[in-house]
Amino acid sequence: MSDDGYEGGGDDIDYDASGFAEDAFDDILVTEGEAPEGGQANGYEGVDGAEQDQDQEMANGEAPQLTEETSTAGAGMSGERQPNKVRVTTPYLTKYERARVLGTRALQISMNAPVLVPLDGETDALQIAIKELSQRKIPLIIRRYLPDGSFEDWSVSELISD
Repeated sequence: MSDDGYEGGGDDIDYDASGFAEDAFDDILVTEGEAPEGGQANGYEGVDGAEQDQDQEMANGEAPQLTEETSTAGAGMSGERQPNKVRVTTPYLTKYERARVLGTRALQISMNAPVLVPLDGETDALQIAIKELSQRKIPLIIRRYLPDGSFEDWSVSELISD
């Protein structure tokens, strides 16, 4: 025994005791396809925690039908795409977007992605990305989120950069 009273090792647990018999846990074990008592799994109604009507519609391969109250409740929060003619954000590439686009494209180029502009001896991935941006050849799309939860997608070639 050590000075601090710690024996080391671990607790001596008797796994052969009656509380550890195999049939002790059979009442809480639910196999797949078998519904538990009360129709609940994980504390939620339906099969495997999903609501029953939603699970049925997905099982049939049909998209769930939106009722009028569900379609108007979260109108802007579902992240619908704005058509190109209804854009509300500025067509200028911000300095934050420019930094992210150049960094992302430079990383792609350094990982042997195909270069989309003719090279004049450039070997630095960032310099190649800057050249691609100036020639509007970067194949990336910028997603701008709006306060209502919707978003606008802008191609880098559409945006004005200095």
